[in-house]
Amino acid sequence: MAVPKRRISKSRRDKRRTHWKLEKPNLISCPQCHELKLPHRVCKSCGYYKGKEIVSNE
Repeated sequence: MAVPKRRISKSRRDKRRTHWKLEKPNLISCPQCHELKLPHRVCKSCGYYKGKEIVSNE
């Protein structure tokens, strides 16, 4: 079975993990009710998307 010949240093390991980070969500204001919402999604507070009211199937 393959076994590493040398131990990988902490700096080399951490360089590989530099892209493992959290990003804050890109929020926009709803044109109808001006609440913050995710782009390209129905507003949770008023239920509008692209100026039309979306009816849920619940």
